[in-house]
Amino acid sequence: MSDTATMNIDGAARGNPGPAAYAVVIAREGLPPIEESDTLGTATNNVAEYTALVRGLERAAELGVKQLDIFSDSELLVKQMNGEYRVKHPDLVPLHDAANRLSRSFDGVVIAHVRRAGNARADALCNEALDGRPHPRGVAFLTSAPPPERTHSTHESLATVTDDAIACLSSAAQHWASHGLHDLPVKAVWDELWSLIEDAGLLKAKKKH
Repeated sequence: MSDTATMNIDGAARGNPGPAAYAVVIAREGLPPIEESDTLGTATNNVAEYTALVRGLERAAELGVKQLDIFSDSELLVKQMNGEYRVKHPDLVPLHDAANRLSRSFDGVVIAHVRRAGNARADALCNEALDGRPHPRGVAFLTSAPPPERTHSTHESLATVTDDAIACLSSAAQHWASHGLHDLPVKAVWDELWSLIEDAGLLKAKKKH
């Protein structure tokens, strides 16, 4: 098990405050990335960003990570966590304190700012959660980016989905053989397979026949 990891985090709110979500992507060398995202109800962007940080630190600790490099596109969060800005908002103080407390359980934590383009997967996961497709405590085992829109015929879509489904099940089987069911629940695999079918439009195509 790798004890060194990188973690990308993101939080978003539509309305600020408004419907909010967070996302975490943890990458370890030689292992599938861990992806987690979910909704938070009504919150601000900053609360969502800090929630992503706290949830990510909790998850990394559970995985046994000791050295962690964290990347966020929130300049406010990064500067506050690095001591450059003070934390004044009452909604952020407890989250900031929790993040600092969790950080002390690692041998080393570095928090750095990246532009949104460098945080694309976490950003996409946030939007998927807000659109009703959260990824609670799952592992991404197909691609590291949202699948492209499919414009094939039904026959071509079926062939593509078959290939993707086989890749999905093969990757999941390898993960289970190495790590057991803890990091990759069966539900996560089922959700991924179901998403492949829906994205290809096969259900809609079948109804027309």
